Amino acid sequence: MGKRLLTFLFLSTPIALFAADGETNYDIIERTVNFFIFVAIIYYLLADRVKAFFKNRTEEIQSELNKVQEMVKESEKKVADAKQEIENAQKIANELVANAKNDTQNIKAKVEAQIEQEINYLTRSFDDKAELETKKLKKEVVAEVLEELLSDENMSLSQAELSNIVLKKVA
Repeated sequence: MGKRLLTFLFLSTPIALFAADGETNYDIIERTVNFFIFVAIIYYLLADRVKAFFKNRTEEIQSELNKVQEMVKESEKKVADAKQEIENAQKIANELVANAKNDTQNIKAKVEAQIEQEINYLTRSFDDKAELETKKLKKEVVAEVLEELLSDENMSLSQAELSNIVLKKVA
């Protein structure tokens, strides 16, 4: 039925255009009606195709929009993940710095304790050696004095005088 109507309108259009009775009467109403009929025919022929075209185009645009929104969501998720990783890395870095400071303090304290022990040991060792050397010198002095006294045959000393002399030399 659509093709018959279209054929009828297509064939009747030239008749309507060229049919004139010689008057120069411009009939605006008839022309307006013809225009609306022409628009109706075009609409009838092209409406389904235009609707399908715009529907497909709308779906394509919606599909692209959805893809872009998904990409935006993925990007936002990646940004959030990256921020979380940065925060975790900062926490770990702060912990490492704190641990390093604690380790440094501990090592410093151990080294100071070892140095203190070494100084005490060296001081005791020095004191012991000084005391030993003092005793050694005292023995040598006593031995020399006794030797001098005893080597002199002309000198006769009593035991009390001899110990008195030794005590004076040593003191």
